[in-house]
Amino acid sequence: MKRGLPQDPMLAQLVQMARQHQISRRAALAGVGGTAAALTLASCSTAEEGMVAATDLSDSEKVLVWHNWAAYMDEDDDGNYPTLLRFQEQSGITVDYRIEIDDNDTWYAKVKDQLELGQDIGADVACPTTWMASRLRNLGYLQALDNNNMPNKVANLAPGYQSSSEDPDRVYSIPWQGGFAGIGYNKKAYKEATGKDAPSSMADLWAAELKGRVGLLSEMRDTVGLVLLSQGIDITSADSLNDDAFDAALAMIKEQIDSGQIYNVRGNSYLDDLATENIIAATAWSGDITVINYEQATDEDPEPFGFVFPDTGATLWADEFIVPMGATHKRNVEELINYYYDPVNAAELALWVNYITPVVGAKEIAAQEDPELAENQLIFPNEETLAKSFAFRSLTGQEEQRYSTAWQNLLLGA
Repeated sequence: MKRGLPQDPMLAQLVQMARQHQISRRAALAGVGGTAAALTLASCSTAEEGMVAATDLSDSEKVLVWHNWAAYMDEDDDGNYPTLLRFQEQSGITVDYRIEIDDNDTWYAKVKDQLELGQDIGADVACPTTWMASRLRNLGYLQALDNNNMPNKVANLAPGYQSSSEDPDRVYSIPWQGGFAGIGYNKKAYKEATGKDAPSSMADLWAAELKGRVGLLSEMRDTVGLVLLSQGIDITSADSLNDDAFDAALAMIKEQIDSGQIYNVRGNSYLDDLATENIIAATAWSGDITVINYEQATDEDPEPFGFVFPDTGATLWADEFIVPMGATHKRNVEELINYYYDPVNAAELALWVNYITPVVGAKEIAAQEDPELAENQLIFPNEETLAKSFAFRSLTGQEEQRYSTAWQNLLLGA
């Protein structure tokens, strides 16, 4: 049976368009992940009224600092980033690329004080997840970007991203990449421990054979979202995902932590635990498994790790470019965004990181380079994959405060 359309009007439109094949498969899913998690933090105080953006020094200083997540940039055998090197050569702008975001909350905690004062956070651009980008926009912490300096973004932004209720012109938060959260696992170790080839459900993570060898993502919307889905909760619906449902999911996770089933709860650094075999399986982000396979591959075992959707569904998300009020190189950032919205550059990046790009035309170029990979459902998902993927619904300010506090309290005790 085909599931009904989500309550969120933009999400509903994207799903409907995907069913009718009116937009590319990649664009449809990217838009879903990018719009469904927008929120208004009514419980938070707004930034000081009249906060003024820092003076842009881009004309005299050809530099920028970029905060991003691990495993989120194409990389060669020498550890260089080919597309980023090419941007620097073409633009004359030196990029200090820093892997600073392990999860949204820990990154926010590091920069919160500077954001509140409109000061330099040590980065001209960062790529937090949509819900965090929306928080910063609502608080008045972000500079508006100039579309005149980003013609590729204007021309190639996928239809599902063209506007949002809080940012109609998409000038405060511009999509970078999107993806899924599901289950990542060490194929050999999982088979040895359980006798099964692969996990198929969240319940498989709670198997006795994996005690002390399971990791969970510290991103609440992904880990709690996956557990909610396993408990029959529609995470796109406010009627289904309510306080009682959230509390039940948290109780399930606490039970697994208290019993010693969970090794730890981490952000992007869960990859280290998979690589060292501290854990055998974990809630995981789709593109990360491609990267760790690249890093850990041998001639005998070219793909030691796997990624699956749980039988009850995966979660969807997107990360977005933002420029804080204290950033002093906004024009340089606009040039960077314009570069990555060229379909050629977007395709090269997507074929390496294996995440979903919001750039129209990237898939067709990717197909010329690698036809098989261009059909990969984790990068270019079709309607069937979309139907198994769910975006955590928007939270009210009160819900955001309650759920985030409860989640952080759980992590403190983990």
